[in-house]
Amino acid sequence: MNIQDFYQIYTKANKVTIDSRTIEPNDLFFAFSGENFNAATLADYAIQKGALAVIVEQKEFENPQKNIFYTPSTLTFLQELAKYHRRQLSIPIIGLTGSNGKTTTKELISAVLAEKFNVQYTRGNLNNHIGVPLTILSIKPEHQIAVVEMGANHQKEIEFLCEISMPDIGYITNFGKAHLEGFGGYEGVIKGKSELYQYLIAHKKMILINDNDKIQVEKSQNYTQILHFGDLNSDYHFELFYQGHNVGIVYQNSSALSQLTGVYNFTNLSAAVALGLHFGIDFVLIKKAIEAYTPTNMRSQILTQNNKTLVLDTYNANPSSMTVSLDNFSKFEGTKTIIIGDMLELGEASEEEHRNILEKAKSLNFDLIITVGKHFKKINHSTTAFNDTKELSEYLKTSPILSKNILLKASRGIALERILEDIN
Repeated sequence: MNIQDFYQIYTKANKVTIDSRTIEPNDLFFAFSGENFNAATLADYAIQKGALAVIVEQKEFENPQKNIFYTPSTLTFLQELAKYHRRQLSIPIIGLTGSNGKTTTKELISAVLAEKFNVQYTRGNLNNHIGVPLTILSIKPEHQIAVVEMGANHQKEIEFLCEISMPDIGYITNFGKAHLEGFGGYEGVIKGKSELYQYLIAHKKMILINDNDKIQVEKSQNYTQILHFGDLNSDYHFELFYQGHNVGIVYQNSSALSQLTGVYNFTNLSAAVALGLHFGIDFVLIKKAIEAYTPTNMRSQILTQNNKTLVLDTYNANPSSMTVSLDNFSKFEGTKTIIIGDMLELGEASEEEHRNILEKAKSLNFDLIITVGKHFKKINHSTTAFNDTKELSEYLKTSPILSKNILLKASRGIALERILEDIN
């Protein structure tokens, strides 16, 4: 089965899925196989559930009469199909990467653009070599614009994802100390993320630049197709304001207050507003979108529980995001406890970076510092250092947190949100 022939089947399908549990009538099922499971064995099952066609990478499961087709690599076929589909699209696609804030920025941009356009955007964390093709293939004829998030943990990955998504506009949220192990250090992070700029420049596409970020400015210098925000001389200039714990944005004497916390989210808001204005959306509608956006994905999410204010930021963590989270939380009024978990994928820099964060936390004079995870446990000799959330959960049953404000921040692998029910 070649891509062009299969594309005719794809155009008649409702959606593409790699999860047999989500198959519905008229779907395409790509049977990925892992070390412990061969999804090709579910090909007949998928057809019985109403799948329009199935792609398998084991010849013995092929059955063209049932629309079960063989390809040497399910992944490669998925990626090539996405590339082919992308070439048929005429709508603008915004590509987004960065060390911190990708998902929040993506959702803010999508919410703002939805005030004028039918928007498709990356769902959840489908931002890798599988997720980006699935996002591209989810773009239907009715969509007018798309926002594609691209994640990476090593060199050349963003370059490859750009070849699939072919963005017309690109934005890098920031360059932080994330995935240091895979990128080979902080300089490697900058080089890897900047692959987005290289693609855009090579294809004469537009770059969105935060003029307050020296690295963004440096990496895009001498290029002319740039949309600027950040300072007084930029295309768009915004001002920050706070109300309670919430961060807001001011544009030409009009303001919008988000449900997000943290100064770091001001830049995310600015990027979304700048793109909204660029695409001709009135600030009245932008304000409506920003104020209606509710974070529900464990990213800068503010919760009220048992008369306590909780900042739930447990989806990801690295030294850069941890630092700004601690700084922001230190400004909260009232007593404050932090529960911080390990930052993963830091490689040889792990012990030093965890030590730096622990010292940073101590310098901010929080009422109580609780750490979770083996990396922190190695350097934190306090009685409130725990190996995992199970240990912490047992501790909280007899030692309730008395502080009015509580920050929970950790990498996804720590699953720190599991102890929410134990906070009384």
